Amino acid sequence: MLYQRSSALFAEAQKYIPGGVNSPVRAFKAVGGDPIFVKKAKGAYLYDEDDNRLIDYIASWGPLILGHAHEPVISAVIEKAKLGTSFGMPTEIETQLAQLAVSMVPNIDKIRFVNSGTEACMSAVRLARGYTGKDKIIKFAGCYHGHSDSFLIQAGSGAVTFGSPNSPGVTKGTAKDTLLAIYNDIESVRELVAANKGEIATVIIEPVAGNMGCIVPTDEFIKGLRELCTQEGILLLFDEVMTGFRLGKGGAQEALGIDADIVCFGKVIGGGLPVGAFAAKAEIMSHLAPEGPVYQAGTLSGNPLAMAAGLAMLTELNNNPEVFESLAKKTAYLHEGLDSVLKEKGVPYQINRFGSMISVHFTENPVVDFDSSAKGNNETFKKYFHGMLENGIYLPPSAFESYFLNDALTYTDIDETVAALKKVNL
Repeated sequence: MLYQRSSALFAEAQKYIPGGVNSPVRAFKAVGGDPIFVKKAKGAYLYDEDDNRLIDYIASWGPLILGHAHEPVISAVIEKAKLGTSFGMPTEIETQLAQLAVSMVPNIDKIRFVNSGTEACMSAVRLARGYTGKDKIIKFAGCYHGHSDSFLIQAGSGAVTFGSPNSPGVTKGTAKDTLLAIYNDIESVRELVAANKGEIATVIIEPVAGNMGCIVPTDEFIKGLRELCTQEGILLLFDEVMTGFRLGKGGAQEALGIDADIVCFGKVIGGGLPVGAFAAKAEIMSHLAPEGPVYQAGTLSGNPLAMAAGLAMLTELNNNPEVFESLAKKTAYLHEGLDSVLKEKGVPYQINRFGSMISVHFTENPVVDFDSSAKGNNETFKKYFHGMLENGIYLPPSAFESYFLNDALTYTDIDETVAALKKVNL
């Protein structure tokens, strides 16, 4: 396939936009080469500026669960746009989407809409701190909760030390209140809690991780986390920006059978438009302004276009819950196909899957946390990514990202994907 126009557009973009992109993973730094510029998309397919058709396995990083340009969503946005794009005032559709979301998700009474997943997680942590009166938080290595300062923390020198910033611009003062634990290792959490007794406001986690590839929590780990938080008066915060309304109507809480104290959403809840949200029981949400003292605001929060897209998307999912089973079956079918081809190729690999999330890791050992994910062979991944791209398959351009299937994908598309892998020289 030729990507001449994409390459020319990337060269032009770098003159005016840092790195030529508005989100770093798009730059192809992890895999090499120039990024693909998209012209349009429909259903399961992307069409780039060189008119190549690509089978899409990122679905805009998750929200397009029913496929690109899904007609009810597009129609809802167009009709709402005719009435105006933004008011900075309350609208009825905000309440309609809130009511639907609360009815679909277990263990929440009220929800606050914001503009991104980053904003949702940042605000939820502030709420947790305001509610508990404690300052420290625990996060997990490899879990990404947006680019707010509190979350851009890497490992310290030991299990109970403070984290240190891993981005310039994040102060050590901010970093000292963020403690880093190991995903799927409940003992690492217990050590941190014991060393910081009575000081931890919340534990924030991707309940099914998607930013170190797809990594599934063990029962012992996720249940142990819930029990520990309950015992210690710590709020358990599920970042369901990726998993919410994707792993089921009730998201990861429903899929895993675990109730979180605060839940963050993004992606699907806006049907592909910029949106985020955080939700909890009324007792916790009552601490949020204007009811309570914890301040959070945003001129574009509850934007009518995003609310229209979200209402159309969630209505479809609520009325057709079989879509989650359909997606899971398609993902299992893809898993089976990739597995059979990679076995024949004789390269070390692992495939992780949960619901409609899946990832391939080129390593001999099970991938259960950030360290095991980081041991994957990135050179093999680069060959895999570019080989698949050359054969019309668009995968995440990073070994540390989950694939997200959309239900517009057909079994024929998946067969084409598996056939493409057979042609790739690893």
